Amino acid sequence: MLTASGATRDRTARIKRVLLGLLVANVAVVGAKFAIGVSTSSLSVLGDGVHSAVDAMNNVLALVVTHIAAKAPDEDHPYGHRKFETLGALAIVVFLSISGFELVRGALQRLAGGAPALTLTPPELGILVGTLAVNAVVASYESRQGRRLASPLLLADATHTRADVFITIGVIAGLLFTRAGFNFVDPVVALLVAGVIAVLAYQIIRRAVPVLVDEQVHPARVIRASAESVAGVFRAYRIRSRSAPDEAFAELTIAVDGAASVEVAHEIADSVEQRLRVDLQFTDVVVHVEPC
Repeated sequence: MLTASGATRDRTARIKRVLLGLLVANVAVVGAKFAIGVSTSSLSVLGDGVHSAVDAMNNVLALVVTHIAAKAPDEDHPYGHRKFETLGALAIVVFLSISGFELVRGALQRLAGGAPALTLTPPELGILVGTLAVNAVVASYESRQGRRLASPLLLADATHTRADVFITIGVIAGLLFTRAGFNFVDPVVALLVAGVIAVLAYQIIRRAVPVLVDEQVHPARVIRASAESVAGVFRAYRIRSRSAPDEAFAELTIAVDGAASVEVAHEIADSVEQRLRVDLQFTDVVVHVEPC
């Protein structure tokens, strides 16, 4: 059976293996998309390549952040360093915002100045479809691993890559319309890509902010009900909870019989701690005992 530190090392090693594999796949996808984008002068393909390049940069960033987040608690970080994973997820939003801004600016310039005709050979189309298949597999795999390992970094990056799948579908559609003479479709698709990036950024922020601002894991009434179901607990109050990736903390005070011995009161507190671990999946519970 793994100890807490052993479980942390095992989790970290698994996340790093996932990220290294994804980095190799993303670098290959980036190279293919940029090659096609340069040869066709397609803004939407180049934008899609930038989006995939962000995926690769995210993998590198995530490897660094995961190493930091795995550090044991210390004097300055008594709850550990797991929230660095959540901060890393927010860093993805910064990369997304930059690429989205550049994409919008280029698309508007093309719409204002007129979009040139684009060409796409069958081999180039085949390569683009191939990158689409790679991204679909990567997104599915990373999402599964992210849920299994409770990693906000993997989940954020998986959301990013999944969006890339739909973006690439749009890019291919835009290029095909352009070949049919509808040159304006390519910059319009680029704007749609930027819209998808904005939605993606919002989804990441929505997941990350509650963790960073210490939003409660469960309502106090739920924790109170679980604690007060333990024999010997008259009342539970001063209840607080917070979370970090793969961890959840709770702190509460329980009122017990004032005539109970210290040993009995300690056993009741241990029972409350165990109940909250089992019922509500808390990893760390601090129980204060007061006589009543």
